[in-house]
Order: sequence, then C-alpha cells, then structure tokens
Amino acid sequence: MIFENIPAIPYEGPKSTNPLAFKFYDPDKIVMGKPMKEHLPFAMAWWHNLGAAGTDMFGRDTADKSFGAVKGTMEHAKAKVDAGFEFMQKLGIRYFCFHDVDLVPEAEDIKETNRRLDEISDYILEKMKGTDIKCLWGTANMFSNPRFMNGAGSSNSADVFAFAAAQAKKALDLTVKLGGRGYVFWGGREGYETLLNTDMKFEQENIAKLMHMAIDYGRSIGFTGDFYIEPKPKEPMKHQYDFDAATAIGFLRQYGLDKDFKLNIEANHATLAGHTFQHDLRVSAINGMLGSIDANQGDMLLGWDTDEFPFNVYDATMCMYEVLKSDGLTGGFNFDSKSRRPSYTVEDMFASYILGMDTFALGLLKAAELIEDGRLAAFVKERYASYESGIGAKIRSGETDLKELAAYADSLGAPELPGSGKQEQLESIVNQVLFG
Repeated sequence: MIFENIPAIPYEGPKSTNPLAFKFYDPDKIVMGKPMKEHLPFAMAWWHNLGAAGTDMFGRDTADKSFGAVKGTMEHAKAKVDAGFEFMQKLGIRYFCFHDVDLVPEAEDIKETNRRLDEISDYILEKMKGTDIKCLWGTANMFSNPRFMNGAGSSNSADVFAFAAAQAKKALDLTVKLGGRGYVFWGGREGYETLLNTDMKFEQENIAKLMHMAIDYGRSIGFTGDFYIEPKPKEPMKHQYDFDAATAIGFLRQYGLDKDFKLNIEANHATLAGHTFQHDLRVSAINGMLGSIDANQGDMLLGWDTDEFPFNVYDATMCMYEVLKSDGLTGGFNFDSKSRRPSYTVEDMFASYILGMDTFALGLLKAAELIEDGRLAAFVKERYASYESGIGAKIRSGETDLKELAAYADSLGAPELPGSGKQEQLESIVNQVLFG
C-alpha cells in the first residue's frame, strides 16, 4: 500500500471534526429520487493528482509524487496507477480521466510512446478488475510539447497537425479500451498571439477537420460516447478560439460538429472569460450541450488558471441548480484541481478531494432545497406571464407580425414599466436556503 497511514474515508456528518472524513458527501443518501453518488459521478484527474507536485513559474516541486519509483520510468508510471487506484478506492471515487502523457513518460519516437501506452493501459485494465472504477474520459496532451507552440489543429505546420492526429487516434484507442464515457478536446494552444501572422479562418477550419477525423475514427472503433470541447478564454494563448461556452457552441454549429460534441465546462475558465460558472452552464444547457464539468475554482484576485479545489458553496449550489434542472450530465465531475503549493503532504491530497467532494455534495443538497422551495422558479414564471395570453402568446407562437405589433403599440400609447426584477429579494431567498 502506498497510502498505508490513510484509512478509507468515512462519512461522519456535518458535526465531525475528523479532517479525513466527509461532512456532507454521503454517497447513498437519496436526493430528489436518486443516490448522491449518481448525481455526483466524481472523477480523479490523473494529471494534477498523480503528477502535479507544486512546481510554478517561480519554484520547483514541493510535493513528492514519486510514489516510491524513479520519475520518468515505466516503473513510476505503474506506481502512479497503484497510487491512483488506492486513492480512488479509499475516497469512494468511481471514475478517472487522463491525458495520454499523464500515463507514461513521452518518448522521442511516437512508436515507443504508443508501446508504453499499450503496456500501461493493460496494467490499468488489470487494476480495474474487481472494482467499480471506470474511465470518465480520455484526451491527448497537445499543448505541452514544444512542437505545439502554435497549436495542434491550428498549427501552421502540416507535420505537427499530422502528429496531433496521431496522438488523438491513440488517445481514442485508449479511451475505448478503458471504457471511457467521453473524449475531450482541450485546445490549450488553439489560438493566437497576434493577427499579424495568423490566418484565423484557415486555423479554425483545420481544427474542425481534426475534430471530424476524430469523430469518424472514434465511431469506427466503437466509441459511442460524447466528444467534448472544454472552453477556455486565455492562458497560454492571448486569444483562444474556444473562449467561452457560447463561442464554442457557435464553432461546433458552424462546422457541423454539434451532433457529436457537447461541452466540458470548467468553473475557473468561465470566470476567466468574465462570466459566472452558472452562466456557462446555463448557456450549455439551453443549447442541449451540457456534457461534463471540471470541478474547480479560480482565485478572483489572480488573472490566470489557478485550478483550486472548490470551497465556494454558493457557486457549487448554483452549479448544481443548473445540473438538476437539466436532468444531470452525460459526463461527470472531474476535479481538474490541484492542492496549493504549500499543501504538499499525502494527507493534503486526501483533504483536497474531501473538500471538493463535500463542497459539491453540500451544493447538491442546497440546490435541491431551492428547487423544492419553488420560489425562484415561481418568480421567473410569473415574470414572463405577459407572454402566456393575448399579444404575448401571439408573439411566442409566431402568429403576429410587425404591422400588428405596431398597431398594438399605437393603441397602448405607452407601456407600463416591466414588473420589478426583485433581484435582492431573490438573493435573500438563496441566502435563507443556504444559511437559514
């Protein structure tokens, strides 16, 4: 055992002071007709949890993620598998997600990298036997290697594009092999720094071509899940093509990808785009494209992607409010989150996930209370009541035109002011449910 001093994490309830116990995540608790664990299919992110060791732009690693093996070796790759499965089992996490080069050290030759991926995926399959742990989604890291300095699908180099296609093909093979429910395109460098050297239309067309190839290949090998775009507004590129949910949806529809793709919404990315997390979830949901969620948060005082474990219960409640109203996700809740650099112990790894899982569990409970309370939904329905009859009903049904509406406006002389939006009153209701 790698975490021999850490027990299986129990649920002890809100009064517990045990740092290694859940206070709100009770997997079998029934919420709105189904167990909490089904509302919240949590996933471990291979890259942050088993790889990120605290390095930032000003300092080297603070945490030991060697797990008793020499980094950069296949022995270390297998040690990460052992650590990951022990970690998930002790927390009751039922899913994991990965990039290709999270699993193995990348070789100079892609043939050797692929051989290593075959070896490690065989090892993962063996570890999965006898457990209820599954793969949520896979993806390819097409942003870290210097070859991707100008993007992958958006690269100005046809050779780099071909290499990106090869990585996507292998990552899809792995996702199908491991039974993944989805496949993600995170366009970390799909963007540009200056238009002086960029053909934007050319680059977006090529990104779409790569995604169409992925759909065709994935379906040909039996992948039946959703493909996802994960919107991100900036960092590392100044101008990202997948800026936010609305931009990504427009791209998918423009290039005929919307039948196979949904969105993987990350909280930290939404706020970097100048939106709330709830906003990008709502935009995705009303367009039928809410697929999966990267469960993290950013620091509003910092202008980059900090990937913090979520502790903001208000935001988690508003997230779960959108998810419940949308009848759940096709994907899950992946913790694309990393412990803070000074939180470097093994206990911190577990405490971080306990925090994140408890935060979303509490958000689920409070969102269910908001829905059952009914006052928010009733107010919204009443706010648009003028469209339920008369001229409003004709507008909604398409049974009127500008001439009739102009004549109607003439008969009014001037409309009354719209009813009060009562924002403060509604916010008070949320506070009452959260803290009352």
